[in-house]
Amino acid sequence: MAALTAAAGGRERGAGVRAGWAGAVLGAALLAALVASVCLGSSGVPLGEVWSAVSRGLRGARPAPGTHDLIVWQLRVPRALLAAVVGAGLGLVGTAVQALVRNPLADPYLLGISSGASLGAVAAIVLGAGTGGLLGLGLSTAAFAGALLSFALVWTLARRGGGFSPLRLVLAGVGIGQFLSGFTHYLVLRAGDEQQTHGVLFWLMGSLGGAQWATLAVPAAAVVLGLLVLLGRARALDAMLLGDETAAGLGVEVTRLRRELFVVTSVLTGVLVSVSGAIGFVGLMVPHVCRMVVGGAHRRLLPVAALFGAVLLVVVDLVARTALPDQELPVGVVTALIGAPTLLYLLDRRLERG
Repeated sequence: MAALTAAAGGRERGAGVRAGWAGAVLGAALLAALVASVCLGSSGVPLGEVWSAVSRGLRGARPAPGTHDLIVWQLRVPRALLAAVVGAGLGLVGTAVQALVRNPLADPYLLGISSGASLGAVAAIVLGAGTGGLLGLGLSTAAFAGALLSFALVWTLARRGGGFSPLRLVLAGVGIGQFLSGFTHYLVLRAGDEQQTHGVLFWLMGSLGGAQWATLAVPAAAVVLGLLVLLGRARALDAMLLGDETAAGLGVEVTRLRRELFVVTSVLTGVLVSVSGAIGFVGLMVPHVCRMVVGGAHRRLLPVAALFGAVLLVVVDLVARTALPDQELPVGVVTALIGAPTLLYLLDRRLERG
């Protein structure tokens, strides 16, 4: 018994060391990715001008005439920071959803949450002319309302009959997601003009082109609060992976925890979709890859997943902006092109190792 305890302690320390190294490497990678994202773009800006613009922005000085302050400080810097925030949020949401359904390949789309948020946001754009939004609601509020609508429908169906299971939750999420996606496509067809239709379709595939300093505060606060809430339930999340009965035996209120996770993921997804559109695959791949490095303990997994998600989306957004000379790619297209082969490769290696 003592030997088993010592071995378990050794594995825990090893995982902790790996998590520390992963956090340090990802932190450095995130800083490098942010610098590259600010320095590079379709408009050529000398490196000296980039640093001057950032320095003036940090001091709160007015843009100097004839400089590149507008491109660097008003466009590139908030876009790079928003990419990091959204990527971190998607990593957290994916980790929480995978614990919720006990499936390492689940993501917010599987539960219909992203579909609901997209429906609310598209309704605000198409029916509200993209300004005040539908019935006076802003884009963020509409996306959040759509996510909560989806949450309520999926939760009601999953709890129907008094029982509850991850399989029922997934099936309800897939069904509701497809149902709401149908309404979204209908609203796209109802768009007032061709330019608006193109803009909505581009946004649905994921875009950070609308990033502004004013749009950073809400998603950043939501991601930080989401991380703190999930870290506070890290041990309960670990217990849930062992099954509902085992978790209940360890003192976890499974139904209450699952409800809390569903609310957190709905809120985060609604906020993220409202500022970035529907960016797929990040929430699916990031926790899966991080789990291979630092293990499944959520106290370590959650911060690493947030960092890796931030790095990934900053790099992906940079590629989307610079891959083609005169055209910007939707971020979701790049995540699918990069992520799908990567995940298939990782899955193949994992199956080979048994």
